[in-house]
Amino acid sequence: MAELSGTRVLLGVAGGIAAYKSADLVRRLRDAGAEVRVVMTANAQRFVTPLTFQALSGHPVRTSLWDEAAEAAMGHIELARWAEAIVIAPASADVIAKLAHGGADDLLTTLCLASAARLALAPAMNQQMWAHPAVRANVATLAARGVEILGPASGSQACGEFGAGRMLESGEIVTRVLALLSPGRMAGLRVLVSAGPTYEDIDPVRFIGNRSSGRMGFAIAEAAARAGASVTLIAGPVSLPTPAGVVRVDVRSAQAMRDAVLAEIERSDVFVSAAAVADFRPAELSAHKIKKQDADRTLTLEPTHDILAEIGARANRPFLVGFAAETDAVERHARDKLVRKRLDLVAANRVGRAGTGFESEDNELTLYWPEGERPLGRRPKHELARELVEDIAARIASRSGARGAA
Repeated sequence: MAELSGTRVLLGVAGGIAAYKSADLVRRLRDAGAEVRVVMTANAQRFVTPLTFQALSGHPVRTSLWDEAAEAAMGHIELARWAEAIVIAPASADVIAKLAHGGADDLLTTLCLASAARLALAPAMNQQMWAHPAVRANVATLAARGVEILGPASGSQACGEFGAGRMLESGEIVTRVLALLSPGRMAGLRVLVSAGPTYEDIDPVRFIGNRSSGRMGFAIAEAAARAGASVTLIAGPVSLPTPAGVVRVDVRSAQAMRDAVLAEIERSDVFVSAAAVADFRPAELSAHKIKKQDADRTLTLEPTHDILAEIGARANRPFLVGFAAETDAVERHARDKLVRKRLDLVAANRVGRAGTGFESEDNELTLYWPEGERPLGRRPKHELARELVEDIAARIASRSGARGAA
């Protein structure tokens, strides 16, 4: 079955040993019905010759902005307009850095800036390079702009090391490209996502807050938008760029978060409550900075509204997804929240461990619902978000199908 029949895919091949896998990727894309044209960087040609890709794609391979014959009529612009999707596989750390910072010093990066096509990157590099903060920051920047990050996978590497950094296999990349270009599974749905912490003011200087970075909620909003949903993101005080295609509402306190959610909930089909909303706030807000001399001052706290439980108690509630960030007895606490707040799904994770959860690029989630559970494992938050959105879409589709059959 030619799922990509007639689709115009521009394959960019960057320098790296994984470039040999890209030859098979061309074949698989063509088997799926796509028309494929290949652009190679200078370093990519050190691993595989352009002739290989020309034979497999059926088109001449472009390698340089300085090709006088091709550029006589601004060929790189013509190619940028031709592409419906640009897939860079392998995507090296160098190419990722150039794209993140708007670099355009060769044909491939220039095409990416000059094209309105969907862009997907399949990273491939040494596991230590993939873990480097600079690379992770560049990947996060691109993901926030709507670039699809395909992998990487974990396993043994050509350098002899083991870990994350292997390019995804060709079949998986083709599947992901198909999903990227197909109508989204959440098309027509209105999704509301809350993200980040809340700050509860004590005085004009101090507040009670928590360590939530907002990354998980922002990744969910982005994934839902990519899946075709109309997304509104209620964001606590975080310094993150707004995902492409998402309407953002900024709030500070738990009360402001509640007000914003209630303003949107009636027209929402799905509510994903990923925000770490404060459970308590100061009973009194001091109009002036509290001085250290007031050593005997007692800070009295009062509970905030439980936004998720309030929505769950409604007769006509949307599909509800909650998060349970726990330090112990994760499943017990998650299932308790599932029942108490009348949720459809809970995404639970253990916090307080290095490298996952709050303030981290990665997370480790397990999904719980009344009839079962599904561990998603430890992965980058944008990957977990995509899996969660896929799961939500499947459940909503199943529920709609069951109602239709009835």
